[in-house]
Amino acid sequence: MYLFHLFRSFSPIRNSIGFGASDFIQLGLALLLVLLVLARAWLEPAARKLAHHTGWCMLFLGALVVVLRLALLPLDPVPTPTGVDDFSYLLLGDTLAHFRLANPPHPMHRFFETNFVLQEPSYSSIYPIGPGIALALGQIVFGLPWAGVLLSMALLCGLCFWALRGWTSPGWALAGGLLAVCEFGPLNRWMNSYWGGAVSAIAGCLVFGALPRLRQRARTRDAVLMGLGLGLQMLSRPYESLFLDLSVVLFFLPELRRGTEWPKLAKIALPAALAIIPAVALLLCHNRAVTGSWTTLPYSLNRYLYGVPTTFTFQPNPVPHATLTEAQQLYYLGQAAAHGGTDSLARYLQRLASRTGFYRFFFLPPLFLGLPFFLLYLREFRYAWVALTLLIFALGSNFYPYFFPYYHAAATCLFLLVAVLGLERLSEWKVRGWQAGPLAARWILFLCGAHFLFWYGIHALGDEPMLRDMTAFETTPGINWGDPEGRVAVTRRLAEAPGKQLVFVRYFSTHEYREWIHNAAVATSRLTSIVSGYTTQPPSTARAWYGRSK
Repeated sequence: MYLFHLFRSFSPIRNSIGFGASDFIQLGLALLLVLLVLARAWLEPAARKLAHHTGWCMLFLGALVVVLRLALLPLDPVPTPTGVDDFSYLLLGDTLAHFRLANPPHPMHRFFETNFVLQEPSYSSIYPIGPGIALALGQIVFGLPWAGVLLSMALLCGLCFWALRGWTSPGWALAGGLLAVCEFGPLNRWMNSYWGGAVSAIAGCLVFGALPRLRQRARTRDAVLMGLGLGLQMLSRPYESLFLDLSVVLFFLPELRRGTEWPKLAKIALPAALAIIPAVALLLCHNRAVTGSWTTLPYSLNRYLYGVPTTFTFQPNPVPHATLTEAQQLYYLGQAAAHGGTDSLARYLQRLASRTGFYRFFFLPPLFLGLPFFLLYLREFRYAWVALTLLIFALGSNFYPYFFPYYHAAATCLFLLVAVLGLERLSEWKVRGWQAGPLAARWILFLCGAHFLFWYGIHALGDEPMLRDMTAFETTPGINWGDPEGRVAVTRRLAEAPGKQLVFVRYFSTHEYREWIHNAAVATSRLTSIVSGYTTQPPSTARAWYGRSK
């Protein structure tokens, strides 16, 4: 902690050791150069040996994610849910943890309305069941839904290595796995919320890791893994599962054009289809339990009733068919404004271009230097297919009027693959016989590690003033620290109060979209505690939240 105060100012006059900004940069570069030499001498040989043991590598990467995040708990505690998406997913996980797909409606449900939660024909989350399974496992096994998030992110980083292992050499696959830890590990937004993309990203790893293996050898195991991935994506992101399905068809396009390869495809298709069937059955049963219809998604029913989430840009804005509270009306108007009415080709292309910055989520800054070298691979069909698949995800998700990185979560390992292949090609680059490429690739990887360690150190060792000053400059910060809004303190106070409580919450007119109340899945005859909702209604008509009885 003392070191942070020692280096707090970049001004030589105010700094206790007389260093200015340029001095810190020079010191940092010199330190990086020394560490790079040491890493090449000691770490690289050990990493190359480890990379040939796939199972141990996956275990190492997963454990590394868990250990690094748990080490931050004293300063960056278990994430506190802050919005309607978090709360809706937690409701879904809690419902599954009670071993049911939906909850019966409350007899006074009109006083319990809240965003992204259905009140009838069942009391349920509007979201697909996939991410809720991870939350439910965490709640059942560890008594903590976030434990499911932590383990799913650990599994994702391990599977990123496994997927890359099907495309490239063991050493580069391990480099990609370590990049996954740096990018999607303890500091990532998916790790530190309850509506991240880990489950969808796991599905993508299973599919994209199985495909190159199936081309080499049509093994039943890999076909089953591909089917499980396709089914898991269907349970996580039903719309984006169409992009994943299309990418699989395109991958096998050369085999489809050759009649002699059809028996091989049939050998793959049967176990893959059998692996998908449980996911299809679960999806249909969940629809039936929540909406009363086998084919109506909870998401679609919520749009019909409340007008949110809004429609695709080529569709008209939805019209609510239920009476909206003030909070729901605010959400509806906000999403209707984001939709913006009738779409056009010019608006579509402008929206596509404006989302370029969001792809920073999948790449640490130094990796952009290696991306152009990936283009040299596009003469081969399988690498052109990688680029085409990413393009399909980009074009397809562009029909949403808004964008979040988890729309592309299934392609996470492909983004890593592009970065790793770019660095691999860069490492082969020579300048007048001088092997400049290997040094450049090592520098890029080392800078990625330095970038991660810098911000990890800030969160692990920095005090509150340091975190407040430094995190303002962090790109897409996702990790929480402290309790700036007092949510933890309020929750603890209510939990310690005896008996049942009914608490009314009144918001300022500029409250935006930050909810405060977590809806739990409990028997409707056991009414508890807290209110919810953005409302300016009098207390007698304010919306309430019913949760678990003491």
